[in-house]
Amino acid sequence: MPIRPRVLVLYYSSYGHVETLAQAVRDGAREAGAQADLKRVPELVPPSVAQRAGYRLEQAAPVARVEELADYDAILFGTPTRFGTMAAQMKNFLDQAGGLWARDALVGKVGSVFTSTGSQHGGQEATLLTTHVVLLHLGMLLVGLPYTFKGQNRMDEVTGGSPYGASTIADDGEGGNRLPSPNELEGARFQGAHVARVTHDLLLGRLRREAA
Repeated sequence: MPIRPRVLVLYYSSYGHVETLAQAVRDGAREAGAQADLKRVPELVPPSVAQRAGYRLEQAAPVARVEELADYDAILFGTPTRFGTMAAQMKNFLDQAGGLWARDALVGKVGSVFTSTGSQHGGQEATLLTTHVVLLHLGMLLVGLPYTFKGQNRMDEVTGGSPYGASTIADDGEGGNRLPSPNELEGARFQGAHVARVTHDLLLGRLRREAA
């Protein structure tokens, strides 16, 4: 029977940039043969405040429950940057994973991160790396965006993406909204597919060891 890893793409998105990346990540994982679900963490900002700020409150992805994380073989976490670290909504969600931590429920599962920033140097790599710290405490195996994705070497355009994970830049430099570029979306799909393949190989290796 073919192995189909269960992959969760879990994200928080205020204005839709990370949501768009998350959809591309999910598509990449599915293209690589995984069963990939797209879910989001709950909003913490009061609805009236979020509406005034123009938050994208209507998003198709269902809201996840913390205990669901243990049901997956791999989890890709998407979060915008808040002063060089993950958004409070994602941190609040992960802070509730103490029960999973206590019973080693996420140990050995694959973890990966993608992000967005308002500017080119707004803390993308810091957010990815500081989120990795949380995943390491949970015992997850980290997977990034390897340089086999050649789009992160581009010098002909402004683009997100680093070996730590896919990313996008949300501001056009003049205070306007910038959507994820084709190159950034390609990086997100690549990361989703890469995580799915790595997870497949890990599961296959475990099955072979159990059968030996």
